[in-house]
Amino acid sequence: MDIGKRIKELRLSNQLTQDELAARSDLSAAFISLLESNKSSVSIEYLIKVLTVFGENLSDFFSSDDKKAYVFGKKDRVEIKDQGITKFELLIPTSTTMAMEPSKLLIAPKQKVGPIKPHSGEVIGYILKGRVLISLGKRKKIAKAGSCFQYKTDQEHSFENVGKSMAEILLITWPPQF
Repeated sequence: MDIGKRIKELRLSNQLTQDELAARSDLSAAFISLLESNKSSVSIEYLIKVLTVFGENLSDFFSSDDKKAYVFGKKDRVEIKDQGITKFELLIPTSTTMAMEPSKLLIAPKQKVGPIKPHSGEVIGYILKGRVLISLGKRKKIAKAGSCFQYKTDQEHSFENVGKSMAEILLITWPPQF
C-alpha cells in the first residue's frame, strides 16, 4: 500500500490543504508534505493523529474499500452533548469528514433549538414525529410529521417543538457542522 498516496487522497477528498491537515493533526506542514511524497516514514502514533482528522481508524485505512462499513446501526451513532436540546445524534460516525452530515434531532415539547446564527451552508430535513415550528429569518412555518424542508443557512434559523410529544427530525447538513 502506498501510505503517502492514500493520505493525500483522503486530504484532497476532504478538501483540506496540507497546512490545514497539519494544524488539525498537531503535526507540521513539512512533515505532511514529506509523508504524502513517501519521503518520510510515519509512526503509528502520527498516523493515528492524521487518520483521526478524517474520521478513519487504522483497520479501515489498511482495508480495501469493499470491506469498509457502509451500513450503520443504532450502536454506531455519535451523540453530541451540550446542545441545549433533548438529543442530537450523528447517524454516521464518519460523517463529519463527508460532504454532507446526516443527523437526528429530538426536541422535547415546548423546547427551542436556536436561534442559530447565519453561516454558509444548506439544510434539508424531514419531520419524523411531532410538530415543529421552523423559523427562517422573519418567516415561520409549522411542519408536521411527513413534511420536508430545505433552506440555505444564510439567515438566522431555529426549530421549536410546538406539539405535546417528542419531535424527531432527520437533518442533512452541508457542510458538516460537527
